[in-house]
Amino acid sequence: MIRPATPADIPEIHTLIRELAEYERALEEAKATEKQLHEALFGPRPAAYAHVATDDSTGAVIGYAIWFLNFSTWRGVHGIYLEDLYVRPTARGGGHGKALLTELARICVERGYQRLEWSVLNWNTPAIDFYQALGARPQDEWTVYRLTDEALAKASGAS
Repeated sequence: MIRPATPADIPEIHTLIRELAEYERALEEAKATEKQLHEALFGPRPAAYAHVATDDSTGAVIGYAIWFLNFSTWRGVHGIYLEDLYVRPTARGGGHGKALLTELARICVERGYQRLEWSVLNWNTPAIDFYQALGARPQDEWTVYRLTDEALAKASGAS
């Protein structure tokens, strides 16, 4: 079952985020707290949205998708950027990841959004194969750049 996340899901989503970070070999970078997640998802000005996948028999949260709106100046409309998609390894193969993506695609179509986009690590071939089987295609003419930490402070003129 796929449903919008609730505040009660925050502890489990936080645990799943840390599992994803460990899988992606970057656990030390996963610094978000449950309080920050609650504010980002359910505060007065939500920055992101979340859906969870639950086990059909127990109702336990076994996967999640966190997403936010982006905007295409070329198309003139919003799209969805999928920040995280994760299903516990023990629950993979049950259709939960596909169901999460299907729900986001449904939201896009229902709201007139033109794109559903995300990034995937180059070495994550199981995820790449999964996405391509759904019809997703890599945008390999673009390279993602990022400023963080000291570089961000320096670029801001703060240091």
